[in-house]
Amino acid sequence: MADEIKNIPRHIAIILDGNGRWAKKKFLPRNAGHAAGSKNVEKICSAAWNMGIEYVTMYAFSTENWSRPKDEVDALMKLLYSYLKDCINTSKKNNMQVRVIGDISKLETSLQEKIAELEEVSSYNTGLHFQVALNYGSRDEIKRSIKKIAKEVKEGKLNIDDIDEDVISSHLDTYGIPDPDLMIRTSGEQRLSNYLLWQLAYAEFYFTDVLWPDFDKKELEKAVKFYQTRNRRFGNI
Repeated sequence: MADEIKNIPRHIAIILDGNGRWAKKKFLPRNAGHAAGSKNVEKICSAAWNMGIEYVTMYAFSTENWSRPKDEVDALMKLLYSYLKDCINTSKKNNMQVRVIGDISKLETSLQEKIAELEEVSSYNTGLHFQVALNYGSRDEIKRSIKKIAKEVKEGKLNIDDIDEDVISSHLDTYGIPDPDLMIRTSGEQRLSNYLLWQLAYAEFYFTDVLWPDFDKKELEKAVKFYQTRNRRFGNI
């Protein structure tokens, strides 16, 4: 695949959608779909790195997901903890650097501690940069960044006339990470759902009807090939 496609996107962002529908099709509980979707993450990360992609950011749990039924949210939190725990070994095995974006202060202490451990353990790895969006919402992220900037202006650390796009980007959860070149959403939905609104300003969008647990290496290759058909122009040049 890497030989066939020369211009590989450096960074892809993925909205993992369709776990519940996948489970329903198989007459399984929704949580079984989430578990299947979780198992698919490592496969796609591995496939992406082998294709030459350097950064992958996945939408795992949004700020809006708290409105789901309590039993489903509780099950998701348990699954996330288990995944983060397993990801410590996975990151070592795959030389993967993991970073969590979102407002993790709202998560349980055990989850926050596991996130800190995972980020510390994987911080010196030199392979794929893998970002997991947990309790993430782009509007919330932008709101938090504005508060940080306002605080620095108030304290005299930042001149209001010096605020530009670079300053704003440096206060977002994704600081230091290049903006995505390609955004993939599975399951047929065609909306951003409050995901990386600032960062996706110039990304190409790829929507597929394939449900996330069924999204495999071949489907990823289709998305990248779609990216290759796009005429990438910035500033109307």
